[in-house]
Amino acid sequence: MHIAIIGNGISGITAARFLRQRSETVQITVISAESDYFFSRTALMYVYMGHLRLQDTQPYENWFWEKNRIALKRARIQSIDTATNSLLCNNGERIAYDKLIIATGSKPNKFGWPGQDLQHVQGLYSLQDLEAMERGSAGLQRAVIVGGGLIGIEMAEMFHSRKIPVTFLVREPSFWNGVLPPAESDMVNRHIREHGIDLRLNTELKAIEDDGTGKVGAVLTTQGERIACGYVGLTAGVSPNIDFLAGSGIQTKRGILVNDFLATNIPNIYAIGDCAELQNPAPGRRAIEAVWYTGRMMGETVAYNILGKSVAYQPGIWFNSAKFFDIEYQVYGSVEPILPPEQASVYWEHPAGRKSIRVVYNCVDHAVLGFNLMGIRYRQEVCERWINQKTPLETVLQNLGLANFDPEFSKQYEQALLNQYVQQTGKPLVLRQKRGLSGVLQFLNKR
Repeated sequence: MHIAIIGNGISGITAARFLRQRSETVQITVISAESDYFFSRTALMYVYMGHLRLQDTQPYENWFWEKNRIALKRARIQSIDTATNSLLCNNGERIAYDKLIIATGSKPNKFGWPGQDLQHVQGLYSLQDLEAMERGSAGLQRAVIVGGGLIGIEMAEMFHSRKIPVTFLVREPSFWNGVLPPAESDMVNRHIREHGIDLRLNTELKAIEDDGTGKVGAVLTTQGERIACGYVGLTAGVSPNIDFLAGSGIQTKRGILVNDFLATNIPNIYAIGDCAELQNPAPGRRAIEAVWYTGRMMGETVAYNILGKSVAYQPGIWFNSAKFFDIEYQVYGSVEPILPPEQASVYWEHPAGRKSIRVVYNCVDHAVLGFNLMGIRYRQEVCERWINQKTPLETVLQNLGLANFDPEFSKQYEQALLNQYVQQTGKPLVLRQKRGLSGVLQFLNKR
């Protein structure tokens, strides 16, 4: 049986690895037009910043693929012929398959802005995007970034590392306020500006001007301002990379529609990762989740299903992490930007404004629902156990040190959060657990 995988990102490569772990006989081919070898997409920014070389972002040595009999092919798939089970490459070559996994990821959004196809107007998703950004940085006097999400702030940090001035256009009244609660969003606003970034909230892109040579020369905003620049980063979100599926018969909406087992409407064809759209997402989860860890989980799940063991995709409790310049961010469970009436939270923020802890709970039974951390690291296993077991808020607050895994000699702030709660409620609660591996292992029944 020949299993073809289109895409060599985290989803496709995880699928290939688990297919090989579970079968010594299947033939596996991973096809990508982007790169010869799998690399960590989230580490691309550090290549630009000089912290890593491209080869340092590759988790596996080059010999790994031949040793594990995973064939790698550099090609762009132009179309899929589902009637003959074959893929047409852009060079005219055809690749036959018995089962197919589509893991083609995302592409940066474009919204029809005049000038969006000029030179040095670029998103930041692929290796080719990074190479274009490198070429466009030579002699650059100012960059404008459009879109207030994680990729946008990464791009801002990248340019900032080379002392290139950045203007950051965000149409919302506060950075990432569709995800972060107001206090945390405002913290990021301040932090961006502390780094000298020209953050423009409530500001949208209207058009991009040609400098007369086919390159970007300036942007115009909806407020009528003209900002001279030599590079425009389009980071207003991403969308599934599925244009090549037109006419294939594979059902799509925003992404490729898949059932609970990640199968499409066409037999023997599956879709995973950023390009997949779940027909029946779990409660509280989105149909498309362009997140590294969900792609990895999908890759493992699809391997089981292709090899005959039916396993439904179950993403578990939501979690994510990111970095806003110097502030690390983690979220576990449900933390809505605006809490619904049946939820409340306990929030503490450091006076310096770069660290915070938020614990969300249900107002009826006081069960903990989620954790939002800025500048403080918490253990995923501990937080998930509290959420899964519907642990009462006050029990969590008194044992919150179990979750902390900041470096050994760093300050601990769980007492400060508890003190704030005690002042608000008048309840004489005491912190029972501080940071320490011994207590964590006992709590998780691992010793």
